[in-house]
Order: sequence, then C-alpha cells, then structure tokens
Amino acid sequence: MIRKELIMFTDKFLEVLTHEGTVSITSWGNEEPHVTCTWNSFLVLKNDNTLLIPVAGMHGTESDLKVNDQLILTLASREVEGFNGYQGTGFRILGKGEIISEGDYFDEMKEKYSFIRSVLVVTVTDLKQLL
Repeated sequence: MIRKELIMFTDKFLEVLTHEGTVSITSWGNEEPHVTCTWNSFLVLKNDNTLLIPVAGMHGTESDLKVNDQLILTLASREVEGFNGYQGTGFRILGKGEIISEGDYFDEMKEKYSFIRSVLVVTVTDLKQLL
C-alpha cells in the first residue's frame, strides 16, 4: 500500500482564507500555460489534502487537465502578517487537479454554489508560504 503524505494546511494559510483575495490557477497541457482565477472565499478545504473549487467556466483548465493533471495555485492577503512583520502574505500550492460533475463532492458544492457546472478537485502535494 502506498502511503499518501498529508500536507498540513497551516494556521497562517487558514487565516489567509478568512480574507478575500484572488486565487490564481495555472494549468498547462500541450499549449502555453493557461491562467484563470477564483476567490479565496470559494475554496473549500477537506481534511485529506483536498481543495474543492466551484467551476462555472474554466474550460481551458479542463482541457489542460485532460493532458496534464498538474496545477499551480497562488493566493494571498494583505491583511495577514507575513514573515518578519511583512504586511501581507501569500502561498503557492502545487497539486493534481480533476474536474468532476457528479458524486459527493459535487453535490456538496452544488448545494453551496448553485451556479456551478462542475467542481475542480485539487489534491495538494505541496504548500509553501512565500512572503
């Protein structure tokens, strides 16, 4: 059995999520990198290294994930103190993505966000504070 290493969602990361900000989602398939965005408040954390993100559009991301499941996400907040008293902090998340349109995660997110057509499920493989 392969053991999956758990990534800790740190207290600082959780604090950033309590403030609104932009989440940048970068994917790449056979073409150039594709970047789309969502909001900090739309991220739903699960206790198993999983982030759920509501999807209304994200057609480019979906196409890329069919070729390459790797994602880079960044998010930040100026309201949360960073390293050495810096005004603001941010994080980089590396992970594997999948777009789903059925199942428990989809049902959970559809109830919370009625506008969605699907859910981006991100399995976090690395979480790093940048500032």
